[in-house]
Amino acid sequence: MQITLPQFQQLIRDLYGAKDSRRGVEGTFMWFMEEVGELSAALRGGTHEERVAEFADVLAWLATLANLAGVDLESAVRAKYGGGCPGCRLSPCVCDQAEKP
Repeated sequence: MQITLPQFQQLIRDLYGAKDSRRGVEGTFMWFMEEVGELSAALRGGTHEERVAEFADVLAWLATLANLAGVDLESAVRAKYGGGCPGCRLSPCVCDQAEKP
């Protein structure tokens, strides 16, 4: 099954939107941070399957936060990265390794 970013964001809205609205941004952000911590642990010592599951969880909680904040993830990504690196505007990025991005 292929799924686009807008389809995924809508899927998360359909599955959890009512519950997420009741929890609010602050409560949802705490869950998101917990999932980021679980991803960190999986990257340090988990199996490939654990990493896969944690990446999916982090993406789902990010989509939830975007839904609550009224952010269209596809538009946000396109606006920030659609023209290349936000720093040097090239693809691939040629920014100094010590610089962000």
